[in-house]
Amino acid sequence: MSPTSTALVATGPLVFITGASSGIGQSLAARYYRAGYRIALVARRANEVQAWAQTQGLDPARVGVYGADVRDIASITAAGRACIEQQGLPDVVIANAGISVGIDTAIYDDLEVMRSTYETNNIGMAATFHPFVAGMCKRGSGRLVGIASVAGIRGLPGHGAYCSSKAAVISYCESLRGECRPFGVKVVTIAPGYVATPLTSENRYSMPFLMQPDDFADQAFRAIEGGVTFRVIPWQMGVVAKLLRALPNWLFDRALAGRPRKNRKTQ
Repeated sequence: MSPTSTALVATGPLVFITGASSGIGQSLAARYYRAGYRIALVARRANEVQAWAQTQGLDPARVGVYGADVRDIASITAAGRACIEQQGLPDVVIANAGISVGIDTAIYDDLEVMRSTYETNNIGMAATFHPFVAGMCKRGSGRLVGIASVAGIRGLPGHGAYCSSKAAVISYCESLRGECRPFGVKVVTIAPGYVATPLTSENRYSMPFLMQPDDFADQAFRAIEGGVTFRVIPWQMGVVAKLLRALPNWLFDRALAGRPRKNRKTQ
């Protein structure tokens, strides 16, 4: 779980990122590294993250890799504590790990898919933040970043688990923001639209304004550094989100009629 001992001598700001083995998490890691940050990367597949860091030629003194599963509270909180011990208290914590699987409430096995989605996207996020909140508040600075989704704005057919989990991310981060504000700690909610990652590669429907992960990471980095409280990326999806929120239910339902559902776990 611990990084190499050389990480102890590195200096500079530190970012802690979950779900760093691929997609958005990996691109965020690369973006923060280029900006001069030390990076603490968390993933179930820690060996893959180590291999990626070596392939990219990253300085081992600036990289810590921790193997943990965000669904396991003991595992992810231990990774956070190990990061503090080995690399120090982060300046930025990005709870990025998440899953997206379609469900059908009429199918019994899909209830377990819903449980797993909440364990990953919601409990996992709170457990990711937990080791750092008290220290950041005592220090009087820091950023806690929750990766939500435009899908959290309104419920989409076949997306009941994912949409509701991301709606919960938005509300949770809003609550946490109010709790941390008096102590100088910022809570940032980033809501991506469609990003070309393994999560979206099997979608059976159109994905307007599809972004590449590196482009998303660049915009997210600027938003987080700028201290925004909530940002939809790209901005075009922000407009779409506002329109969806404003639609009356009858028109929203009609607009989505016949839209392909997200693949279930067994599809």
